[in-house]
Amino acid sequence: MKVKAERKARRYDEERGCYVYDVSFKTSVPLTDRTIEVSRAFGLGVDEEREHVLYRDFDLKLSEGDVVYITGDSGSGKSVLLRAIEADLGDEAANIDDVDVDRDTPIIDTVGHSFREALGLLSKVGLNDAFLFLRRYRELSEGQRYRYRIARTIDGGKEFWIADEFCSTLDRITAKIVAYNIQKLARRNGATLVVATTHDDLGKDLNPSICIRKGWGEEVEVDYRSNVEASRCTAVEGITIEEGTREDYERLSHLHYRDARLPVPREIYAMKSHGKPVGVIAYSYTAVRASGRKKAVGYTPDLEELNRDWAVISRVIVHPKYRTTGLGSRLISETLPIQGCRHVELIAVMAQYNPFAERAGMRLIQVKEPHRSIIKAVEETRRLGFNPIHTASAAYNKNVLDSLPEPKHEGLEQALLGVGALYYKRLSGAGRPYLKKNEFKEWLNRQDAEGLARALTVLNTLNQTKAYLYWSMEGGGGGVP
Repeated sequence: MKVKAERKARRYDEERGCYVYDVSFKTSVPLTDRTIEVSRAFGLGVDEEREHVLYRDFDLKLSEGDVVYITGDSGSGKSVLLRAIEADLGDEAANIDDVDVDRDTPIIDTVGHSFREALGLLSKVGLNDAFLFLRRYRELSEGQRYRYRIARTIDGGKEFWIADEFCSTLDRITAKIVAYNIQKLARRNGATLVVATTHDDLGKDLNPSICIRKGWGEEVEVDYRSNVEASRCTAVEGITIEEGTREDYERLSHLHYRDARLPVPREIYAMKSHGKPVGVIAYSYTAVRASGRKKAVGYTPDLEELNRDWAVISRVIVHPKYRTTGLGSRLISETLPIQGCRHVELIAVMAQYNPFAERAGMRLIQVKEPHRSIIKAVEETRRLGFNPIHTASAAYNKNVLDSLPEPKHEGLEQALLGVGALYYKRLSGAGRPYLKKNEFKEWLNRQDAEGLARALTVLNTLNQTKAYLYWSMEGGGGGVP
């Protein structure tokens, strides 16, 4: 069969206030012995051209910020309409499938104009994981690649986002989550979203303002609705929160960049879907000192009060599939009132880029830069040959240590000894609350390369800029203004 080019025509109807589309194509059949036999058997004129009309006098009232959901059977003409709309929009449209991607560069380096902007964009699409930031596009799963292309689309700044075969290669839970997230992002960015797919199970998650159902031939139905953001993702319906166990945490711990050492927990709560954990939160005993605590409550609690009335959120883990659905905030908001302590604090790097804890009712008290003694120690280790970007890895640290001459080992010990005394306990992992300088020096002298390598990973953590958030049983995120 020969198919002639589609005849696409559109005109603006001033009376109706919309564009009107006519789309058709013609087919003709080459003459062969078998096509002639078909003609004889069924009485068909195979030497004639036939016109197939997909859209006749079809009008579409497309406004800024609309979410358009085109669905129907395969071959019914969804993609034809989508291409016609995309052609009309011209340079103002971005096709999610056609965005440029760099397959070999860590994704953190491929979006945004700054580190903060890049983290913000990747967090918005659910790629908010320290490990994922460092992965390259070719190392991502299919679902993660789709999320990444959405981030690239947002970064491009176009007014119209186009997606054919929308989420067709994704499992249906991931598809619903991506649909929920993209409509939310489009509406909050003031973009118009137009998607086409054979799947008809995304209506509630897209909550389209225009729903187009394409049947065979000229059959088409259009439903105009209120343009409001979907309130909740259907993929999280039925997910519950209950008291959890260390086993629940262990099943998800590998998804956290600091999975190795969970501080002694006071409480663990698990978020479950059909009996399987998809999220977990751990409340632990808080540290003796925490920058931001006095600013939050107006005084310095003593050790007895800290052990009795204070907790720190030490882990919040949500399965990557379910990110951007609000489960992280829900884990915090629903467990804060039942965890048993009057005061709760959260000290986290991601909280300065992603306000999930603030949405849960905690108050951001401060964003704290590293202590100057930590910054100085990091700079001294850099001069010794350690790249601060890589010192989170104990294996990297050990390799560098093994290559250093003895005098530089001594220089490393002096660099670590120069940090503030309040950090000696953290660097050494000592069980005692305080460590004097001479005691820390003795500890350093006893360490082999592996021990020093671990201390350098802790120094890397101490060098992070972190947000301090606070919540109280009486006043929520209140405290001292």
